[in-house]
Amino acid sequence: MNSKVLKGGKVVDVVSEKIFEADIKIEDGKIAEIGQNLTAEETIDCKGMLVSPGLIDLHVHLREPGFEHKETIETGVRAAAAGGFTRIYAMPNTEPPCDNEASAIYIRQQADRLGLIRVEPVGSISQGRKGEFLAEMGGLARAGVKMVTDDGNPVSSASLMLLALKYSKAFGMLVADHCEDKSISANGICNEGYFSTLYGLQAWPKSAEETIVSRDIILAGETDSRIHIMHISTKFSAQLIAQAKSMGIKATCEVTPHHLTLTDELIGDYNTNWKVNPPLRSKEDVEALRKALSDGIIDCIATDHAPHAREDKEVEINIAPPGISGLETAVGQLFTELVNKGVITPEKLLSRMTVGPASIIGLETPEIKAGKPADITIIDPNSKWTVEPKKFFSLGHNTPLAGKIMTGKVHATICCGKVVYLDGQIQKGM
Repeated sequence: MNSKVLKGGKVVDVVSEKIFEADIKIEDGKIAEIGQNLTAEETIDCKGMLVSPGLIDLHVHLREPGFEHKETIETGVRAAAAGGFTRIYAMPNTEPPCDNEASAIYIRQQADRLGLIRVEPVGSISQGRKGEFLAEMGGLARAGVKMVTDDGNPVSSASLMLLALKYSKAFGMLVADHCEDKSISANGICNEGYFSTLYGLQAWPKSAEETIVSRDIILAGETDSRIHIMHISTKFSAQLIAQAKSMGIKATCEVTPHHLTLTDELIGDYNTNWKVNPPLRSKEDVEALRKALSDGIIDCIATDHAPHAREDKEVEINIAPPGISGLETAVGQLFTELVNKGVITPEKLLSRMTVGPASIIGLETPEIKAGKPADITIIDPNSKWTVEPKKFFSLGHNTPLAGKIMTGKVHATICCGKVVYLDGQIQKGM
């Protein structure tokens, strides 16, 4: 493996949340040295760019097996590399679902064959994601699974969630939940409020999320287990998490780029690409989520990358599936709407996309430091680009951001010391 130097970049210390200028030398898949005027066989010019530990996404839908017309492991991994992610966690809502050891091994082997970035399979909580019986926790643990969830479906049964929390604790696994009381949400399309009334669309009340968030926190406290709340979308959900943390309950949560940057005002054009679950919320909720992220109440950002085929989304809004293809737009969206508008510093944002998810899942703290694995994301914060879904590596072109001009773009992604993405192109794998 040849040595390389990342020259003249602004190194992001995501632990202390500071930035300093330095060269980074990479050898044998690890960071060999950090300093000035370093030399190597290969040089990547990083002047004016941010050099961060590789981004980690705890919430990605790769669709394979079963829904390869929406996405495959290969296209999803390429999209992740282009988005700056060096490690992603693949949700289990496939067909068949990832509810056993063999399914988890299959996903990992398919991703390893590509040799681009790390893909970690996530197991389901219940058999077949049906919410009736607990999945094979022991088998999933043997396959190296660190997190279980029925994402896409909530765990409606409190007794099953209680059982899952007890078993997951025994196996050292994290339980994550899609919090939705379907008896309240009732197939709603958008946030309940002024705009749902104005446009006559069936509403998805905030209480449908908040009641399950509250329930899960109570059960985690009772069992002294860890609970991770996925894609929170409301002000009160963030307050519930803050209260849980203050009480010593082991609760963490994530927020998506779209819930940090988009509001329910968009629903007036009936464009199915803004339809997500949970739905886009009010301006008040967005502002509260931004503050909670900055304050550390929200632990991390996760894309909830949910690709769909064109024919899936080009239907009536009430039957279109929810989801946004978000891996390739996350950095641009967050830099454009949060960093460049002074909502959050780049170093704090990148900390929430590296240290945050790593601490939740139990990984070694990602740092730009000698001896650490060379998993690195290079971002040009001043690069202007237009979102063109047809150019996505993902098969899912479903995004409400089409045609938007972004400022801030991933320039390169390095995994295990190998450049896997550079300036718009996927490179050879590891």
